[in-house]
Amino acid sequence: MKIKPIKTEQHYFEALERLEEIFDAKENTPDGDEAEILSLIIDNFENEHYPIEAPDPIEAIRIRMEEMDLKQKDMVEIIGSKSKTSEVLNRKKRLTLDMIRNLQEKLNLSASLLIKNYPIKN
Repeated sequence: MKIKPIKTEQHYFEALERLEEIFDAKENTPDGDEAEILSLIIDNFENEHYPIEAPDPIEAIRIRMEEMDLKQKDMVEIIGSKSKTSEVLNRKKRLTLDMIRNLQEKLNLSASLLIKNYPIKN
């Protein structure tokens, strides 16, 4: 096991290649230990060089709806009336504090995510 910090793209691709080779190694074996350490180093490099931005509030709601197999009509009890739900999901109106509270509780979405600014269509 020869592990070194990932400093370049080349090192990154080499680490990915090696991890792919030993990915299914059993725990508490030399290869298993190496895979665990490599995955941490790779994750650190990716977080630093390829950060993934959180979705805006409406995208997050739509993602959660898909995960929970919810339709727009299912969101009426959470967001409000049929027209309010449509306006919010189509970015015509902003989320209110009550909507954010309901979304946090019912869809388990973070309030800090839901209060982020997002574009509104005119």
